[in-house]
Amino acid sequence: MNRLLVIAHVLGGLLMVFSATFLLPLGWSLAVDDGAHASFFISAAGCLGVGSLLWALTRRYRRELEPRDGPLLVVLGWLVMSLAAAVPLELEIPGLSVTHAFFEAVAGLTTTGATVLTGLEYLPQSVNIWRHAMQWYGGMGIIVMAVAILPMLGVGGMQLFKAEMAGPMKENKLTPRITQTAKALWLIYIALTLACAASLRYIAGESWFDAVCHAFSAMALGGFSNRDASIGSFDSPTVEAILGVFMLLAVLNFATHFRAVRARSVGPYLRDPEARAVFVLLLGSGAMIGLYLYWNGVYDTLADAMRHALFNTLSLGTSTGYMGQDYAAWPVFAPMWMLFLACIGSSAGSTGGGIKMIRTLILVRQTSRELARMVHPRAISPLTINGQIIENRVIFSVLGFMLLWGATQIVVAFLLLASGLDFVTAFSAAVAMVNNLGPALGEFGPTGNYAALGSFQAWVLTLAMLAGRLELLTFFVVLTGAFWRR
Repeated sequence: MNRLLVIAHVLGGLLMVFSATFLLPLGWSLAVDDGAHASFFISAAGCLGVGSLLWALTRRYRRELEPRDGPLLVVLGWLVMSLAAAVPLELEIPGLSVTHAFFEAVAGLTTTGATVLTGLEYLPQSVNIWRHAMQWYGGMGIIVMAVAILPMLGVGGMQLFKAEMAGPMKENKLTPRITQTAKALWLIYIALTLACAASLRYIAGESWFDAVCHAFSAMALGGFSNRDASIGSFDSPTVEAILGVFMLLAVLNFATHFRAVRARSVGPYLRDPEARAVFVLLLGSGAMIGLYLYWNGVYDTLADAMRHALFNTLSLGTSTGYMGQDYAAWPVFAPMWMLFLACIGSSAGSTGGGIKMIRTLILVRQTSRELARMVHPRAISPLTINGQIIENRVIFSVLGFMLLWGATQIVVAFLLLASGLDFVTAFSAAVAMVNNLGPALGEFGPTGNYAALGSFQAWVLTLAMLAGRLELLTFFVVLTGAFWRR
């Protein structure tokens, strides 16, 4: 019981931190006078009040977090903050059910980008700012942001940081103190976001409203847009090129960005095997799909085929989910390949979803090692990546993750099939949700959305988004009996 009270104490602090996130849409609403300021004020005050009360009532149980506290706090934190994030949506959007409001909030904070809303252009500007800000906060991780200030709350952050950060090798520190690491990553994230917004405004000619919204969702690899037709509504090669560049930056490990900035050199990118693999896979796939579309006569010119193939491949392959074209109408190989890329195209330590490229590299090397052992049974051949030996415990963790990753998508797909969805829609939606992509195929394709979801379907996909964002192991470990036994 005391353990749960300790968790409740820290959760109260996180809610107090989260209440500050409503200030941006509140200020925007007051600035443009769109009439939504009361909803954001109520949400901020309610979140602060509940967090403060929880913090005060459990103050006597404050202590340093233990290893098993991290996963439980992260799962509960994302659930509670998603509930808080849904409040202004419920207050401001007429006819939006509680289930769909929660789905939209989870899709935002997990950077999945699946939406149940239509008529986005007609929403109050501050509501759209909030939708995109949720993705931006969730991109680097609200928990990681809170880690930077947890010492002020009397709580150590290492266990929380390890539970939240993506990838199989989380112990590597960039700075001596974990709070310094979190702050450094957030400073880089903010700088890149500002650069993206300025580029969209001054180079592509977007309004500040469009530029801020798309900079938030591009750096978070979230895919929300303030327009129903997404990026396709601009029909602008310049907009697509700018977003493509920043999606590529966001899909790389932010630790690599940190090392590059500290060294004032591009060397860290060239030495990062994940970065090399991501660039080759995504850009190579974009070029291949472009040639494929031109060969099949989808576009009249090779330039048009390459433009649309590259942008949409980057969009899906980075798990962003912007729509530049109705790629569901392309020959089936193209959208299926892009859906596959969403599963593996992101680096660990990036804002993307999926299994992460480092796990893919480990699996490929492990497969090669097993094949070599069949030929040379007595050979000693440690698994190495970039000269670093990968310990067996990491390999076993990756294998366990992959089994859970495949099983989760199968279970979600069959639950959706049982609810009445067709095969293509069910399986593509399962892949899209678990890998935090957003748009799927079939009924939930690029020209549609998730508004038709029934309550059961919405809750299944909501849990799938949360599980995928928390890298599955963090989510499912709290459901095991061993986690709760002393």
